[in-house]
Amino acid sequence: MILQALADYYRRKCDDPDPAQRLPMFGLEQKEIPFLLEISAEGELLQMRDTRELQEKKKVAQSFRVPLGVKKTSGVAANLLWDTLEYVLGVDTKGKPERVAEQHAAFRARIVALPASAREDAGIQAVARFLEHIDLAQLERQPAWSDVLESNAVLSFRLQGDLDLVCQRPAVVNAVLNVSADEDARQAMCLVTGELAPVERLHASIKGVWGAQTSGANIVSFNARAFESYGKTERQGENAPVSRAAAFAYTTALNHLLRKDSPQRIQVGDASTVFWAERDSEFETSAPDIFGDPPKDDPDSGTRAVHALLEAVHSGRLAGPDGDTRFYVLGLAPNAARISIRFYHCLPLRELGQRIVQHFADLSLARGPHDPQYPSLFRLLAAVAVQNKADNIPPNLGGAIMDAIFAGVNTPYPSLWLNAAVSRCRAEQHVNYLRAAAIKACLNRQMRYAQLSSPNPSPEQEFLPMLDLSNPNPAYRLGRLFAVLEKIQEEASPGLNATIRDRYYGAASSTPVAVFTTLLRLKNAHLKKLAVGRTTWFEKLLGEVLGPVTDFPKHLPLPDQGRFALGYYHQRQDFFTRRSAEPGVD
Repeated sequence: MILQALADYYRRKCDDPDPAQRLPMFGLEQKEIPFLLEISAEGELLQMRDTRELQEKKKVAQSFRVPLGVKKTSGVAANLLWDTLEYVLGVDTKGKPERVAEQHAAFRARIVALPASAREDAGIQAVARFLEHIDLAQLERQPAWSDVLESNAVLSFRLQGDLDLVCQRPAVVNAVLNVSADEDARQAMCLVTGELAPVERLHASIKGVWGAQTSGANIVSFNARAFESYGKTERQGENAPVSRAAAFAYTTALNHLLRKDSPQRIQVGDASTVFWAERDSEFETSAPDIFGDPPKDDPDSGTRAVHALLEAVHSGRLAGPDGDTRFYVLGLAPNAARISIRFYHCLPLRELGQRIVQHFADLSLARGPHDPQYPSLFRLLAAVAVQNKADNIPPNLGGAIMDAIFAGVNTPYPSLWLNAAVSRCRAEQHVNYLRAAAIKACLNRQMRYAQLSSPNPSPEQEFLPMLDLSNPNPAYRLGRLFAVLEKIQEEASPGLNATIRDRYYGAASSTPVAVFTTLLRLKNAHLKKLAVGRTTWFEKLLGEVLGPVTDFPKHLPLPDQGRFALGYYHQRQDFFTRRSAEPGVD
């Protein structure tokens, strides 16, 4: 179950030895607080401190661990010891003085509602004194005041001499659960923990999912009768009872995985994909390096990550306890105010490693010196998009490919990928390495799946990374033939700006009978321009390629157009790698 796995991850990260990676305890959350009101024990304002720092031409506020924020609705609801300017100081920024007065009163009421032991804390008493005598004139003299007023910024308090905020003082932290408790909350068996506990009515929002609302969206929510269970109308969280602690655990863990610059997330099309393990593992942060586009300052990071995984698989290291570590892969996509689960996989590391290795084996192809050995998923997707632009990548394609990778080595890749790769080859009259790799991977997976699922499987063998001289498939042979004819033209007329590929590739790959008769007739004129030895070699090669072909098909379906493209690519690559053995070539 997804929520259980996330809750387990949360409990593990609560004890992380690295304070920067440690998740907050139940009742707390990480929040960016751009401005701090530093006050004395007597409640006097000492300064308004700006915590923002310039990062990539943008000011980013420092993050603090604060009491968990309330679920904001159209009503008035205040956070404990931190909130916006209107709540904290009662300063109207939107022309609604009556509502701001209610907000400020609610903010002060949260502090008054603290247990007596917490109200005796020096920090709480200092805040209470400050709020009793707010000096707006002094606030307006602060250098940061204009920025605070303009953005209705989030504020909190720090007592003079302390490193922590007032809301981080032990007395406040210990009182958080009592303050946030809902006396009317019903008790039920939690679906995550199995324990009888108060049910969380509104779960915290999940932020960081690409395309979802910037304020966050929910995985578990009920806001209309159509979504509610019989007898539980207008009772929201009771329709899927999750305890407060479990709801906090899974939402905190998922927000941590989805945070900016997280080493455990990758954006694949419209699917925000996160990875985590049931216990510490060096491979927990490798998946984004393996599938993501490498950063410009470290272009070899993906190759190193794949090599590390291959070494672990081939050396047998994953056959031991490390291989039993369960890994989780979760793909999330936006769906109005909610988040949809695009895919979810839970499997041991040894199986995960084998499936990733098989993915790159399916992509393996003869390549040029500048082509990546292990192409990232982003580059593969961009290669089949119109104008190679990320904005033109079909939105569901990336998630569907990821789902196929982790579903198993015999699961076919989405047909949309093959369709897009073949379409780009035809539209641009160009079969490059990344498109050919995608076509090979899709065709091999289709054949592998057919061998297992069909009662009468085809005898066709999977395509090799390099030219397969024994492959008798007519479409593959016609692709090879087209490459040979293009090569003859290039040698007969060196320096051509355009070859038969630029004019005939689309028709040759879809309606061969309409094109190849003309091309074979033209090649005779080209052969006359070559040396005798070279002509003989080409005629022998043409005979070998056309040997199994009995007739030119009128039409090639999409999979065969892929075979045509692969045959063309293989033959072209073979020309580059075997030049020294060809007669008449220095």
